[in-house]
Amino acid sequence: MNFSEQDLKQIEDKGLTLQKISSQVEQFKNGIPFIDLESPAVLDHGLLKFDDAERKAYVAAYDEKRKDLSVLKFVPASGAATRMFKNLFSFVSNFNPEGSETFDAYIEKTNDKNLASFFKGVEDLPFYNLVLDVINHNYPDYSTYSADKQKWIFVNVMLDEKYLDYGSFPKGLLPFHKYDDHISTAFEEHLFEAASYASANGKANLHFTISETHNDKFESEFKQIKPVVEKVTNLDYNISFSFQKQSTDTIALTPDKEPFREDDGTLLFRPSGHGALIENLNDLDADVIFIKNIDNVVVSKYKDNVVEYKKVLAGVLLELQEQAFAYLNDLDKGEADEAELVEIAEFLKRKLNVDIAIDFEKFANTYQTEYLKEKLNRPIRICGMVKNEGEPGGGPFWVEDHNGNLSLQIVESAQIDLDNQTQNAVLQGSTHFNPVDLVCGTKDYKGEAFNLLKYVDPTTGFITQKTKEGKELLALELPGLWNGAMANWNTVFVEVPLNTFNPVKTVADLLKPAHQM
Repeated sequence: MNFSEQDLKQIEDKGLTLQKISSQVEQFKNGIPFIDLESPAVLDHGLLKFDDAERKAYVAAYDEKRKDLSVLKFVPASGAATRMFKNLFSFVSNFNPEGSETFDAYIEKTNDKNLASFFKGVEDLPFYNLVLDVINHNYPDYSTYSADKQKWIFVNVMLDEKYLDYGSFPKGLLPFHKYDDHISTAFEEHLFEAASYASANGKANLHFTISETHNDKFESEFKQIKPVVEKVTNLDYNISFSFQKQSTDTIALTPDKEPFREDDGTLLFRPSGHGALIENLNDLDADVIFIKNIDNVVVSKYKDNVVEYKKVLAGVLLELQEQAFAYLNDLDKGEADEAELVEIAEFLKRKLNVDIAIDFEKFANTYQTEYLKEKLNRPIRICGMVKNEGEPGGGPFWVEDHNGNLSLQIVESAQIDLDNQTQNAVLQGSTHFNPVDLVCGTKDYKGEAFNLLKYVDPTTGFITQKTKEGKELLALELPGLWNGAMANWNTVFVEVPLNTFNPVKTVADLLKPAHQM
């Protein structure tokens, strides 16, 4: 594929290279292979579950050790709230409050149960009074309107850019929870939650990946709530922000696999999905890093259960790291005899779910040592998994690579060949799904940070069909942050309760108990 001098300058200005762009084009042309599922990760087969005594022990161990550690909470928070309000945007566009169609008829026609739930509990929404204040200021005759017209105006005031414009808010800064004395955002809830497990020695460290256009809003929000949060928690907060790097953008192609060009002839590049955030994570320095999505928070009275399981996952991480580091030091010093080499191989297999070569014991001693060091000296992630009570979807699986090696992976359903009966059967056998609840160890046994980019599987990712001003295009998403971007980490899955997972995917989710006082 030939690029002009102008193209090459544009590529260079974004921090990309021609080699990287060529590689992306090849992925478009060759397609991205499906993941080869071997079996679902289930209890006693890749998925751990702890009893009360074990959980208490892990919590106590983490609380004891964290005073000597740097701890950080990493929160992907770049998304706008647009998807939360998708059905409300549709309602404003498609329902005519002056027409003959009633609201009930609209619900029946669209089968929009979320919209019905929204209005059934509308007075319990955290922003209900805020919307009414704007309505009363702009619609003095509001109380005389029909109930259906009032509904339309209420939603329009929420979403219209002339009024509250909630649809363009970053999700983290929307009103999320209503307390007696104030309304909190998801951003604020993450700060309070972090005080309980992502803090040590009087400090709480949090890092949010945000859109650059929202930077001032986040900075302003933190400045406003910082005095209250620090007073209540008796902690000093160190908050940092970063943006998805332009150098992680991917080129867009036409359906004919040619570069998609803007009207002015320049190449079109697109953000490459949350997998790009492995670069942001790679820039951070901490012994223990908690990862959790911006919208997965609860009101204060439900925090204890969430906090307990975060500490359990961290306790598991520290226990496994301690043993792995001890083994690595022995291997470094040449002090591991034949028996210990076998012991280390068993530890990798039984505790870190690493596939050990069948003929490992036939290797020469020197090669065994190097083999074990390479397998052992990797970043570790402990991932909470929630029981799937609905239809099976993406989640924890044993995956076979092109060399026949098995590993534990978090797999999205889009990565699976659903037309393959065998693969579909494995998917249907899945019992758990991924709530994005990770605790990560990103430093090695010498205390040095791993280069996380070395552990990405570049052959995973997603090709999707999009449009730009009505024109079809092909877009490439990089391997997801907790999918292919962490594919070559050592991985442990732990069952956590469903009530620790409370995302807000639609606005009606704010009416669920976890978001109500």
